[in-house]
This record gives sequence, C-alpha cells and structure tokens, in this order.
Amino acid sequence: MDLTRSLSDVVALLAGLVAALAPFFWADNAGAAGQPLLILGTLLIVSALWAILGAGGASSWVTAAFGGLLFVSPWAFGFDGQSAAAWTAWLAGAVTVVVGLLTSLQARSGATARA
Repeated sequence: MDLTRSLSDVVALLAGLVAALAPFFWADNAGAAGQPLLILGTLLIVSALWAILGAGGASSWVTAAFGGLLFVSPWAFGFDGQSAAAWTAWLAGAVTVVVGLLTSLQARSGATARA
C-alpha cells in the first residue's frame, strides 16, 4: 500500500467522522442538516475504512464523489442558512474532494509512469 494513499484515506476517515458526529455537538440547531451530514459522513467513513483495510472496491474517486456530495449538501438539502452545519459540510467536503482527487491523479500518473 502506498503511504500517500493510506494518508489520504485517514484524512477522508477523519472528515467523515467530523461530518457524522457534528450534528450531535450542535443537536439543538441540527434541523434539516442532521440527517444528510450523518448519512454522508457515514458513507465517507465506510469508504475510507474499506480502502484502509485494503478490501479494494472504493477508490479515491468514490471518496472524492462522497466529498462532493457532502460539499453541495447545504444547498441541496436547504441548510445553507445554518452556519455551523453548512460550514461543517463545506470544509469536510472540500478537504475530502481535494485529497481524493490528488490521490487519484497521483495513482494515475504513477500507473502511466510504470507502463
């Protein structure tokens, strides 16, 4: 396993934990944000754990896609007016997208360099 890949999976795991647990820290203000953050955060956690354990399947593209969904969730689910929830989704989603895409591009360029 590549060290860069495992570090990106750990970052995605931490971003998923932040997204999934954040509604419990501001439960009185969760409202419409609680369920999307919990579901998308859990999907990130599962995707990252799947990759960390080396089970194949979930690639960095999948993790980046979950991060993208998390990033747009405040607008899609109408909680962009709740600042704590929206900023949690935007930051966790952006970090996951950037790390996922960088890892995918590094793996792709490494595969073409070996060929």
